[in-house]
Amino acid sequence: MNKPKMATEKGNSRIVMLLGQLERMNGEAMVRDVETARQVTTKILHLIQTQGKNVCKHNSRDVQTTLNILYILSELLTVGEGRRMGVFVSKGGTGILFQILTSASKELPPSEELMLQLHSLLAKVGPKDRKFGVKARLSGALNVTISLIKQNLQNAKLLLPCLQVLRVYSANSVNAISLGKNGVVELMFKIIAPYSKKNTSLLKVALDALGALLKSKTNARRAVDGSHVPALLALYLDWHRNDARHRHMLIRKGLLVCLRNITNIKLGRKAFIEADGMRILYNTSTECLPVRTLDPLINTSSLIMRKCFPKNRLPVPTIKSAFHYQLPHVLPVGPVAQLYSQPPGVDDVVDDSDDNEETEAETDTDNEEDEKNDDIETDLNKLHPTKSPGRPFEELRVYERFFLELSEDFQVRSLSSSSSSARSTRPIIVPTAQALSPKHMATPASQEIWNSIKGQHTQPPASATSRTPAASLASLELDTIHLTKDHDKKEETHIPTPDGHTTLSSSMHSPQGQMIEQGLPHALDCVSLEDKGALNVEDGLKGVKQEGSPVSGGEGAVLEVPDTALLLPLHDPDLYVEMVKGTRSVPQYAEVAYPDYFGHVAPTFKEPLLERVYGVQRSKIFQDIERLIHPNDILDKVVYDLDIPSCPVIEDSGESLKFNSQFESGNLRKAIQVRKYEYDLVLNSDINSNHYHQWFYLEVSGMRVGTTYRFNIINCEKSNSQTFIYSFVVKIFIQQKWNWTVLMYSVQEAISGRPRWVRTGTDICYYKNHFARSSIAAGGQKGKSYFTLTFSTTFSHKDDVCYFAYHYPYTYSTLKMHLAKLEALRTPHIYLRQDVLCETLGGNICPLLTITAMPESNSNDHICQFRNRPLIFLSARVHPGETNASWVMKGTLEFLMGTSPLAASLREAYIFKIVPMLNPDGVINGNHRCSLSGEDLNRQWQNPNPELHPTIYHTKSLLQYLAHIQRAPLVFCDYHGHSRKKNVFMYGCSVKETVWQSNISATSSDLHEDLGYRTLPKILSQIAPAFSMASCSFVVERSKEATARVVVWREIGVQRSYTMESTLCGCDQGKYKGLQIGTRELEEMGAQFCVALLRLKRLTGLRNHQHLLDLESDIIGTQSKVVSPTTYVMEEDEPSFLEAIDYSAESDNEDAEPENEHGNNVHENPDHLDQLSDSY
Repeated sequence: MNKPKMATEKGNSRIVMLLGQLERMNGEAMVRDVETARQVTTKILHLIQTQGKNVCKHNSRDVQTTLNILYILSELLTVGEGRRMGVFVSKGGTGILFQILTSASKELPPSEELMLQLHSLLAKVGPKDRKFGVKARLSGALNVTISLIKQNLQNAKLLLPCLQVLRVYSANSVNAISLGKNGVVELMFKIIAPYSKKNTSLLKVALDALGALLKSKTNARRAVDGSHVPALLALYLDWHRNDARHRHMLIRKGLLVCLRNITNIKLGRKAFIEADGMRILYNTSTECLPVRTLDPLINTSSLIMRKCFPKNRLPVPTIKSAFHYQLPHVLPVGPVAQLYSQPPGVDDVVDDSDDNEETEAETDTDNEEDEKNDDIETDLNKLHPTKSPGRPFEELRVYERFFLELSEDFQVRSLSSSSSSARSTRPIIVPTAQALSPKHMATPASQEIWNSIKGQHTQPPASATSRTPAASLASLELDTIHLTKDHDKKEETHIPTPDGHTTLSSSMHSPQGQMIEQGLPHALDCVSLEDKGALNVEDGLKGVKQEGSPVSGGEGAVLEVPDTALLLPLHDPDLYVEMVKGTRSVPQYAEVAYPDYFGHVAPTFKEPLLERVYGVQRSKIFQDIERLIHPNDILDKVVYDLDIPSCPVIEDSGESLKFNSQFESGNLRKAIQVRKYEYDLVLNSDINSNHYHQWFYLEVSGMRVGTTYRFNIINCEKSNSQTFIYSFVVKIFIQQKWNWTVLMYSVQEAISGRPRWVRTGTDICYYKNHFARSSIAAGGQKGKSYFTLTFSTTFSHKDDVCYFAYHYPYTYSTLKMHLAKLEALRTPHIYLRQDVLCETLGGNICPLLTITAMPESNSNDHICQFRNRPLIFLSARVHPGETNASWVMKGTLEFLMGTSPLAASLREAYIFKIVPMLNPDGVINGNHRCSLSGEDLNRQWQNPNPELHPTIYHTKSLLQYLAHIQRAPLVFCDYHGHSRKKNVFMYGCSVKETVWQSNISATSSDLHEDLGYRTLPKILSQIAPAFSMASCSFVVERSKEATARVVVWREIGVQRSYTMESTLCGCDQGKYKGLQIGTRELEEMGAQFCVALLRLKRLTGLRNHQHLLDLESDIIGTQSKVVSPTTYVMEEDEPSFLEAIDYSAESDNEDAEPENEHGNNVHENPDHLDQLSDSY
């Protein structure tokens, strides 16, 4: 009888001896002799395991021995920073503890002390064992713990460790459901109690366990059926009122977590509303606002209230675009086909299903593994370029006309532009500065546009539904204005008046002329546009007179127009108007926005990234919640509505702001005044689509000076856009760091000599709102909601007209104006040709540019060198909302047409083929991502349709033609914008890096490739302060297989095929660290891309210009002090890559960062993450 006891005592003494040996090894000794420490620990665990088996056999006879072992084991596992715990679990220690527990439970009565120690130890081990829940259920320990809890409800000492273990059990979803069936949910509600200073630790653990159980929707329904929601609210209110010193915040947080999990289901939200939960949490949260340490309570309360806010549909008749364009034909499958096949009224049905509803997974994994990127291409056959043009050469021969430079003999030097576009004669209106301009019904004029592919005239596009209303008042028509300049550079304006006479106005007599001279470094002339008929009081518009206002005169108004020719050599307001006349839009726009007419002069001052102000978002969310609690305070007054064709601008008594977006690239569908100085704005969907709400460009007037207005864009879709946020908590949408600010253009500022877009806006927030997204628009996902972008601003001028934009606008007409101005800059040494690549669906031309240097002479050698220059193929603006791509392209074009030695050498080195705008129709009509076909054109490169995707079809055909004649481009680069990441960076294609990231098996021959694809990004990281090599990625992903970059790499065989992404926000490295990125920096990036191509020429050994290298060295030397930390010195050969590679998904991978509840380091794992597509 004594032998087992003696044996266990002997083993126990050995354990004590080994434990003492381990304790005598201090921290430094343990680090030096890791192996010895590991051997000692292994011996201890072996002895414990051996003793555990003996204990299972002789447990009833020697409880004290078991307790001694458990005491030692607990002390051993307490130290070691979790490493010992991991070893214990790996050696099967968890199973032994469960065996001891089940064996001890069979004794009647079981030892209370033994049960206490076992559960205490299990509570420590459980979080480290991923299969803890499975082992507990299979061993029967689950039922043992439940039985102990039921038998010891009044025994706090034993109940506490049992609840701690129950909390770990419940992390397993199968266990949670099983425990719910066994009545544990009801049991937990018996344990939690009203405010008391006793047993607070027990109550906290009980609430944690209950919260874990209620994550199961089955258990949440049980709680609702048991009428426990009012009980939880009553308990929370009781603890809130009595916990005056906030010592029990964790208990209050535990109650809120239970409510949060219950309200994840529809029944829970209904019960919460019926129990007056909105008012209770709103009032308690308001009382907590002054105490910053209570942020976790406020944040969780905010999440619950917004989740329970009744879901509403958007206040529009349909989520489809307000404009309709009938396609020539619709593909049988795809989102557009689904859109056309839907019966009326089913596109925006409010979805009452549970958020992120999924079938409850019965998985035995307690802790989720790290998510892997399953989008990486793993098919080696697809990773190797095929170099297959795909079309027979006879079909491609027609594209020879776009490559005249490859066969030009230069016997007759006549290089006039081949582009031609007819101009419509419809009137174009510039709005006044006093009020919104009246609108004209624009009658489509017939156009004859040369089709370069078919060689025939085309008819106007299919009829489109216009939302432009008929005008009741006369407006200023720019085609009747003629500007002339005398020899003294003084501009005069001849404006026809209603009586048929012409008035003459000169800036010499204008007091604004002096203001402009003071406002700009160079003297700017200004033109007074006076139209007494348009701004006549009798016609309903008042001519406002005030000090500092540009409006003067008794009967009419005078508008001072700044002449920015000295600062903007490529901008001409009159030329812009002429270009607008030839631009065809679906709504048939007849107005010109002031910023596009005046132009934009980049500010010389720095614009820092916006830092988040504490408590701003919380305040905005609470104001939204007040709409439900105090509905009588809401005006709900519609002031602008494109869905009212006759009159989108709704007139009132002047108490409301006036809105407009009926101009090129404009996007605003509806404006609703919700409070006196607060407006909800609804953006229009892309045409032939029911989503893509991001880009906005709108006009506001009728403001009061010094009054703060709040604007809420309520139908944003992206869950973690970088322009809005940097680190985004999806569950409660609290921004850790703010970056983005709204762009505003003031007409008063422009006519005062400061025509520019400036960063503005305060209290900028981005959060999930109560407007439900239809599952049709959400790609089949149910329970999704829109997001609100809110900002506040104060206007500085009375009777101003201001514009707000997502990013610096760059319209199609602006591009045509710039190309015309560039044509005028051409010198005899520059070869420039403009071709019409094709006609778009909307009847607009897609220009194709060819730029290089003229041959030195007509000699055969010089002409041969001219024809054999490598080709560089550039494109931009496939996504209309990425206007920064056009500004980068503008910088590239200006550099190429420049007179500097670098530009001349660059033209001598390459032939540039450039498509500066791949999606003109989308840009014109204010789309964010799609063309008129309703599709993302950058997902059509594999098999473009010549009718639905003409610009992609013909651009790809150009590249296929070059591949057939063995003249594939040396570099292909598609310019884009990125809304989630900072800096400028590139995406390329690499077999090796894709294989490394995907961990697929491959032979050395499979991984063999030229590393030349890295050269250009490395050069850019050296010379361009906004460029970040660390942000570049060369991984090929499945979702990108139809993009330009991948298709050109795979099918055309261009090794250096890139997407260059420019941030819509700012930089976090280099010279521009902490600053917003503006048009100056974007144009600079376009120029630096050209300089990088010169360095690439040297590194690839194409040609060696010593004078060119000296110039490059000077440029690089001046910037080497401000480049990013990832910069290194380039060598003649390809150096090994030293920077860390960011293999994160590209611009359309919107996986949110791990979500954590903000405040006091209280972290919770996410239940679900929203994954939405972004740019490129």
